Order: sequence, then C-alpha cells, then structure tokens
Amino acid sequence: MKVNFKLLILLLLLVAPGAMFAQADTTANKLEELEFTDGTISPDSLSFEESPDTATVKADSARMKSVAGTIVDKAGAEGKKSLWSIFIAGLLGGFAALLMPCIFPMLPLTVSYFTKQAGSRASGISKALLYGLFIIVIYVALGMIITVAFGSDALNALSTNGIFNFIFFLLLVGFAASFFGAFEITLPSSFVNKMDAKSDKGGLVGLFFMAFSLSLVSFSCTGPIIGTLLVEAASKGERLGPAVGMLGFSIALAIPFGLFAMFPSMLKSLPKSGGWLNSVKVVLGFLELALALKFLSNVDLAYHWNLLDREVFLSLWIAIFALMGLYLIGKIKFSHDSELKFLSVPRTILAIVVFSFVVYMVPGLWGAPLKSISAFLPPSATQDFDLSSGVSAGTVASDGKVKKYAEIFHERGTPKGFDPYYDYDQALATAKELNKPVLIDFTGWNCVNCRKMEANVWTDKAVAKLLKEEFVMAELFVDDKTELAANEQFVSKYSGKKINTIGKKNSDFQAATFDSNSQPLYVIVDPTGKKLVPQSGANYNVEEYKAFLQSGVDAFKHKN
Repeated sequence: MKVNFKLLILLLLLVAPGAMFAQADTTANKLEELEFTDGTISPDSLSFEESPDTATVKADSARMKSVAGTIVDKAGAEGKKSLWSIFIAGLLGGFAALLMPCIFPMLPLTVSYFTKQAGSRASGISKALLYGLFIIVIYVALGMIITVAFGSDALNALSTNGIFNFIFFLLLVGFAASFFGAFEITLPSSFVNKMDAKSDKGGLVGLFFMAFSLSLVSFSCTGPIIGTLLVEAASKGERLGPAVGMLGFSIALAIPFGLFAMFPSMLKSLPKSGGWLNSVKVVLGFLELALALKFLSNVDLAYHWNLLDREVFLSLWIAIFALMGLYLIGKIKFSHDSELKFLSVPRTILAIVVFSFVVYMVPGLWGAPLKSISAFLPPSATQDFDLSSGVSAGTVASDGKVKKYAEIFHERGTPKGFDPYYDYDQALATAKELNKPVLIDFTGWNCVNCRKMEANVWTDKAVAKLLKEEFVMAELFVDDKTELAANEQFVSKYSGKKINTIGKKNSDFQAATFDSNSQPLYVIVDPTGKKLVPQSGANYNVEEYKAFLQSGVDAFKHKN
C-alpha cells in the first residue's frame, strides 16, 4: 500500500509542472488603466450583393454564421479558461506543497491532535474542517491583498514589462536555489513565535492562529511555490488571478486535514517521512529554474538582446532536465540529501520520463517543431540552424519596395516560410494592388498562445496554403519596445496616452479599432480596412481555423 501511495505522489509531482507551466490564455500586451470588452460583428450584420447563384451565396453565408458563432463562443470562454488554468495550477501546487518537509510530517501530528483533544469524533472532525477552512481564508486573503495592492491594471502591465519580467526571472532562480538547499526563506522568528503563542487559545480564535502558524512555519517550503504561483497569475494579467490561484492552493492544503480527521485509519497508509521529501524539493527546484528561463526569454525578445535564441534556450532546458534525471538516479547529490541506497520503482519511472523528455528535445536543436512545448520556446525564427523550414522572401516586398520594420521582426519573429508585412498601411496598399484580403495578426514577443498557434495550426499544409496564397499578411507586434521616429509619435485619441513605440502603436490600433487587447487576434479586412468576418482569437482546432480563413476569402470574393 505504501508503494502505491508513493507512486501516486510522484505521478502527481510529474503532472504538476505541466500545470504550473500552462498558460491557456496569455495576454501579450495590456493598455494601462483600460478595460475592454470583446467586440465582434454579428454575422447578421454581414450583407452580400445578390448574384445569379443566390443559393451558393446563402449557403456560404450560413456557413460563415456557424463559424462566427463558434468564434464568439470561444472568445467568451477565454477568460474562464485562463482562471481555471490558474486554479488548477494552484491546486497542483498545493498538493506539491503537501510533500514538502515542512508540512508532510505535521499532517499526522495535527490530525491526531484534533482527534485526541476534541473529546469526541464529531468534535474532532468539525475542528479539523474549521482548521482547513481557516487555511483557505488565510491564503485567499493573501491573493486578494496582492490584487488590491497592485490592481488589475498593474497586474496586466507585468505581463510585458521588461523590468518585472527580469525581476521574476531572478526571483525564480532564487526560489530554485532555496529548494537546492543554498538557503532557507524564513519569516522573522519573533513574529512566528507570537502567532504560535496565540494558537494556544481555545475556540475559533485558537484554531485560526493554529492555521496561521502552519502557514508561517511552513513558509520556507511553501514560499517558493506560492511565489511562483503568484508570478504566473500576474503574468496572465487576470484581475482575480492571485486570489483564484491561492484558492486552489489552499484547498489542496486543507483537504487532507479534513479527510484524515474523518478517516483516521487512512493515516496508516501514509509513507514515512524521510529523504524522499527533500528529493521532492530538489525536483521542484529544477522546475523553478526551467520556468525562470521563460521570463528571461520574454525580456530578451522584447528588447532585442538576441541572447536566448531557440537553440540556446533548448540547450539550457536539456541541461536542466538531464541534471534532474541524474539526480533522480542518484548520480548527483545536494547538501541536505540522504544516501540513496537503491532506486525505488516510482523514482525509476520518473527518471525514465525525464530522460525521455530530454531525448525528445534534442532534435529541436536542428529545427524540429517540438509542438508539445512550442508555446514556451522562443519563436522558430530565432533558430539559427533549421533543417525543417523553407526560407521566405525576407525584407523585400514583391514590388521591390523594402518592407517597413522587417529588419526588426522578420529574422526573429516571423515563422519560417511566411512572408508578412509589419506595417498595416503598407499591407493595405499591397492588398489593393493584388486584390486580396488582409489577415491582421496581432501578436507579441511574449505571447505563448501565438507561438502555439504558429507551431500547431499554421504548420498545417492547408492552413499554410491559405495564408500564403489567399491573403496579404500583416504581422503586428503589440509589445515591441522599439521607439518610433520622432515624426511618427503621437498622442492617442483613444486612450490619451503618448504612443512612442511600435508596440504601443499596434496595441492602440488594436484596442481602438477592434475593441480587444488580447493576443493572438486574427482579423480579416478588405483593402480599405473594412472587417469582412468576425475576428478570431487562438483556436487550436485546425479545421475551425481553416474555416475561419476560408470564410474571409469567400466574403471578399462575394463583395467583389
């Protein structure tokens, strides 16, 4: 029974990184002090001139309505998905925190205290449930304090602010070092002792301070996990992100106390404390280190440092996870580790999975798409040596004119094989000459979902053919920090703010024209800039996205 329980714990630990890394709806750029609602054009507002083939037009219109309805439904669910992803990350982070050396040994002691001191089983269960409820209240209050202190606008701004992304990188590296045993993150002992003394009081006040004391005493273990969770929630720009994350985290911590109080015999199935608890900390340390590189990559891309190209990023991840695998099989030890006399079955299985992941990443050094992790990697265009993609036209347009801003974006931002414009007006002019619709791709250097769309949807042959042959593409980066020429800077009529960078210009255009400030956003317009079909966000269903593109082509043809 103990072996099975350990296996469950380690499998849970293996799943937790995926949830911690997940970003179901990453906002690539937000305008400060503004909130926008999703604005779409109703399919009913689309009108087409009657042609001899009326049945065909009506059939196409009906199909477009179906596609538009799907897009609107998906857009309405994006916020919910993002909050759910934060909640699940918090939940799994809480379960991981349970396995920390600061918390796991206290679990049977605390439950035994309730069952012995309460006088009756019913009283013990009620006190344990209240104890768990107070844990939830304390951590959710922490999340609310973060939200109130910074505000939703500040949290939104964190997602693309270079300074904060770099601070997040340093924080996560510090958390990783703490888990490796370099130091412990602790609160002032005098404060902890005062709170612990108040836990001796009886009644609800005593139970509350018992829960508060657990939070304080275990901070050296839970602090890095909480910090990572709050960083992730802030980077997604959700108003309630920190509170929702802490809700999931605290529920995971609270459940075992109530569960074991109701069924004390289950305590016998818990594995004994030992060196494996420290191994959990070290494995989480490796994961913290890998996640930290994502925040450094955000800064590198937005400010054009050109340090963390895709192959450099992959090389670092390969090294990190290879070291994790060597640690799991006992070839590497840290200061707080006990001697590993043999490999347990769960530890062996986890090591196999980690080494398999390392092998999976190696072909990415030569341009393999690595679709399962493409969302976290720098754009494929940053790959210096790529055997998998063709070469696009580059900085020169078909009419021989130099593409504006191409020297900034083409070599590092555009997926290989595609040849977009980077200035909206230039794209419209070309579309007029070629008599084609324009696909506006509002994207960002830090947009996780943009990378996922490019690697998993745009690589489909049918989708790629539509994009290359039927549209003039305009790729507009909303988080680029390159300053505009002095004569191009202006004060926005929409927000009243000074627009002095390419990113701000594109972001202001997106918000003012299409009532949206989330990325990716795909808008199909005619050469005059009139929207042809309802806009679409990230849609990983290839057939639905292809239908969206085709509906734009059909609308353009019917209009002409």
